[in-house]
Amino acid sequence: MARGHGASNGHEAGVTKQLCQWIQRVSFDDVPEDVRTRAKHLILDGLACAIVGSHLPWTETAARAVFDMESPGNCSVWGYERKIGPLPAALLNSTAIQGFELDDWHLAAPLHSNSLILPALFAAASQESAKNSTKFDGKTFLLSVIAGYETGPRVGNALYGKDMLTRGWHSGAVFGPSASAAAVSKLLNLSVESIEDALGIACTQAGGLMAAQFGSDAKRMQHGFAARNGLFAALLARQGYTGIKNVYEESYGGFLAMFGDGSSKEPRYLPEEVSKELGQKWQLRLIGVKLHASMAATHCTIDCIHALQERYPKELADVGEIAGIKLEMGEAAWKHGGFEVKRPISTTGGQMSCAYTAAVQLVDGQVLADQFGHDKLDRDIIWELVGKTQCVHEPDVGDTYKQRVTITLKSGTTLTQELEGPKSVFPGVSNTDIVDKWRRLTHGIIEEKRRDEIEKLVLDIERLDDVGELEKLLFGSILNPIA
Repeated sequence: MARGHGASNGHEAGVTKQLCQWIQRVSFDDVPEDVRTRAKHLILDGLACAIVGSHLPWTETAARAVFDMESPGNCSVWGYERKIGPLPAALLNSTAIQGFELDDWHLAAPLHSNSLILPALFAAASQESAKNSTKFDGKTFLLSVIAGYETGPRVGNALYGKDMLTRGWHSGAVFGPSASAAAVSKLLNLSVESIEDALGIACTQAGGLMAAQFGSDAKRMQHGFAARNGLFAALLARQGYTGIKNVYEESYGGFLAMFGDGSSKEPRYLPEEVSKELGQKWQLRLIGVKLHASMAATHCTIDCIHALQERYPKELADVGEIAGIKLEMGEAAWKHGGFEVKRPISTTGGQMSCAYTAAVQLVDGQVLADQFGHDKLDRDIIWELVGKTQCVHEPDVGDTYKQRVTITLKSGTTLTQELEGPKSVFPGVSNTDIVDKWRRLTHGIIEEKRRDEIEKLVLDIERLDDVGELEKLLFGSILNPIA
């Protein structure tokens, strides 16, 4: 059988095996304290997104459909008084985290880690607790989360990260099954061989079409497919079901070979990135936290507009005086968020569009959940600005988060703002900011006592004897769903 660039030659493990060995052997003490602390705050951010997203209209539609086809089980659907099997629970809880474009994303290899990892881990833990009376302590759970945080981006980097978006793949749904499978494998303490099986089974289920962003509810669920499939893979591997060996470096039908097909890069993929600097360079440190309720590539657009509003408050006080708006961005951002938008638009389409979110920032001064209610999507003032907006791929911006915004007024005055990246990247969101975001997002949606208990357990999770105590607080209805 043909082998890929990094396949084992019988003496030296290839990149797949190296990754599996690291997942199996990494210990809590191997992880730097700042990485562990950041991981806890990222978990809190993910749960905030889940609580907000659990009763959005499209999430409720998904829940009704899944509840109708699934029997009762052992795993909680967060924000509901329902328990179902582990696979559909992971699917729905991931859909909630991804429900409103408020969740994390990796700066180099775009994926939404919490929506991939947390639902799969909680489902696996609940299933094990119910079936085998197994309890997982907080240290084990946190280390498993970190294993997932580290795996997904490395797989993405092997495919040049953002390049997948330029080719129309939903990058996180492609990289995501590996992250989910790695995290669950660590939780279940699988052997190196079984972890390799789990990754092989997970990778053959990877995929996701970025055309879902133009209005499909399925966009919200595609990370859920990945979370479910990675969990499924790890549970199968635990029972001895074998997967593809050397799945990342295999040249015939391997993961990187196939998803690298069609790439304009040379070489088409980089197998060495899968295991590069494991335990030395922590990918978690490149996980961004959102400050706006929209797709990540729109954030620099929004922040450029905001900077102009602060610099030129009088000139931009009346948006009717705007003659034109030019948004310049790199290729990935342009293909992902620079598409032409037409009226009427769905919430999904609005949140993915640089032109639409720029108009919202100009009119409302913010881009948060309230801006995407059904009563806000068809405002004439927004669509007049969208009609004046041009999104441009500007090569000199490069393949970064850098963007340039130029507003031309009817008087002929031009106002220009360029930023290297959004505030969520430069300077970044602090742990204190994440706690503040958690409290703001969940205020009025869940009881204050329940909110405070979740926060305490997450931020002190390494002292928790049974992570099931945390999930009990996610079970049950919420007070005030977002309309």
